[in-house]
Amino acid sequence: MIQTRPAAPIEQGRGGERLPLLPPEEMNDAQRVAAQGLIDGPRKGIYGPFIPLLRQPLLLERVAQLGEALRFGGRLPGDVRELVTCLVASHVGNQFEWVMHVPLARAAGVPETALEAIRNKRAPTGLNEIQQAASDFCTELLSQHGVTDATYQRIMSALGEDLVVELSTLIGYFVMVSWVMNVARTPSRPTADVEPLS
Repeated sequence: MIQTRPAAPIEQGRGGERLPLLPPEEMNDAQRVAAQGLIDGPRKGIYGPFIPLLRQPLLLERVAQLGEALRFGGRLPGDVRELVTCLVASHVGNQFEWVMHVPLARAAGVPETALEAIRNKRAPTGLNEIQQAASDFCTELLSQHGVTDATYQRIMSALGEDLVVELSTLIGYFVMVSWVMNVARTPSRPTADVEPLS
């Protein structure tokens, strides 16, 4: 059996950014190509998880492609996609994704009461039936590393097989990029209209 020891508390935001954006003169050719691909693509810049991922240009390109497929080419309803992204950001304590996606969630129709509850690590309120099914699915998957048959059946009824696969992948994607930023201490963008995670 694998022995584990209690994790030390993470002191996010202390000690400064570990993997800041590389100056152009310090980038190798592969890094320059990967950076330009981000600038020319739908993101129009190098920010968030792609700052630390620039140390691994091939990995950056693959992660960026997956993110583009999910965010810009996916078929999940926008409110579900943004609600789940906010749930993941809160669960893993990532300010960057939280600050970036709250305005998108608001615009997609996620209730403000739900976002405030998520910000304070409480169960969201005021969700419609599909949003609630997605929230329950995401929360259970993050906390239990799987879902019960009842939760699975509700999300299947709400979205269907293909979108349940997309939803599961979306959750995993945002956990992954949030963890990369948490390790790198990538700062969030300052904003006046989004309260940070509590």
